[in-house]
Amino acid sequence: MRKITSRLSCLFLTLCLPLAIPANVRAQYIITESGSPYRTATGYEALVSNTTGLYNTANGYQVLFSNTTGNSNTANGYRALFSNTTGNSNTANGYRALYANTTGANNTANGYRALLLNTTGSFNTANGYQALYANTTGFNNTANGYQALILNTTGAYNTANGLNALFANTTGSYNIALGYAAGYNITTGSQNIHIGNFGYSDDSNVIRIGSQGSQTKAYIAGISGVTASGGVQVFVNASGQLGTLTSSKRFKSGIKDIGSAGDKLMKLRPVTFRYKEAAENGTHPLQYGLIAEEVAKVYPELVQYDKDGKPFTVYYHLLTPLLLSELQKEHRQNASQQAELANFKQREIKQQAEFASLKQQFVVQQQQQTAQLAALQVKLNQLDRVVQASNSELRLSQK
Repeated sequence: MRKITSRLSCLFLTLCLPLAIPANVRAQYIITESGSPYRTATGYEALVSNTTGLYNTANGYQVLFSNTTGNSNTANGYRALFSNTTGNSNTANGYRALYANTTGANNTANGYRALLLNTTGSFNTANGYQALYANTTGFNNTANGYQALILNTTGAYNTANGLNALFANTTGSYNIALGYAAGYNITTGSQNIHIGNFGYSDDSNVIRIGSQGSQTKAYIAGISGVTASGGVQVFVNASGQLGTLTSSKRFKSGIKDIGSAGDKLMKLRPVTFRYKEAAENGTHPLQYGLIAEEVAKVYPELVQYDKDGKPFTVYYHLLTPLLLSELQKEHRQNASQQAELANFKQREIKQQAEFASLKQQFVVQQQQQTAQLAALQVKLNQLDRVVQASNSELRLSQK
C-alpha cells in the first residue's frame, strides 16, 4: 500500500505540479525512479519522453527531453542531450551539450554547447567551450579546448588539443593538432600532424612543428651520431620543408647537359673559416666552404636567400653535378691527349724502326761499297803492275 501511495505521489508531481505553477516562476521538481527501467531524472521535463530507455541519468532543464529508447546516457545541464532519441552510452555535461544528438552513441561532451549539433556521430569526445560544436555525423573525434574542432561536420578520427585547435576543419580526417590554434587553417585536408603551427588551408599529409620566427633551433634525439644503413641525405628548402631529393627522371623536365662550367667554377673561392657562434661544447672548429655572397655573384641559383632577400646559405649538393661535369670534361680531354700521345709514340716507334732499317741498309751499302773499292783497288794495283811491266819491256827493247 505504501509503494502504491509513493507512485501516486510521483504521478501527481509529474502531471499536476507543472500545471499549477506559472511557467515563468515554475520551480524545478524532482522525479526519481528506481527499479525497472532504472532511470534518474532531475529537472523540469528531464527524460520526459522516455519510454523503454534504460540506465539513463538526466539532471537539468529538459535534459534528455526527446529520449525514448536510448540507454546508458548521462546528461547534466540545460537541455543537454535534448534531441537524443535512441542514442546510447552518451555523456553530456554543460549548457546544451550534445543538444542535437539523436542516434549518435558513445559520445562524451563536457562544456558549453560541446558537440551541440551532433546528430548521428559516434565515439566523439569534446571537452571545452563549443568543442566540436558543428559536428553532425563525424565520428571518433577528440577535441580538448575552447572551440577546438568547432567547425568540424563530418570529419573523422581527428585529435585536437588546445584553444582553437583544428578550428576551421570541416571534413578533414585523421588530423592531429596540439597547441594553441594548431592546425587552425586546415579545412578539408587529412592526415596532417600540426604541433604549435597554424598550418595552411590546403594542407594534406603534412607535418608542421613550431612556427616560423618563433623557434630558431630544433633538437631531435636519436639522430646525431646514429648511422642509418642505406640512408639518404636530408635537405631543407627555402620555406623550411624537410625532405630528400628525388633523382628519378619521372619527377624532372627540361633535362639537358650542363655544358661548360669551368670558367665560372674557377671564380668560386674555397675558404676556411670559423662560425661566430660557438658549438655546444664551446669551441669554434675550423670549417671549409664557400661564402654565399660570393657564390651569388657567379651562381645565384646555388644560393638560398632569407626572407629579406639576402644570401643565406649555399646549395652545396648542387655543386656536385657541376664538378662532375668538369671532371668528365677534363677526363675526355685527357683521354684525347693520351690517345694523341699514343699515336705520336707509335709514329715515333715506326720512324725509329724505319731509321734503323735505313741505317742497316746504309751499313750494308757502305760495306758493299768498301768491298767494291777494295776489289777495284786490287784491280788498279794489278793494272799498275802490268803497266810497269810493259814500261820495263819497252825500255829494254829501245836499248
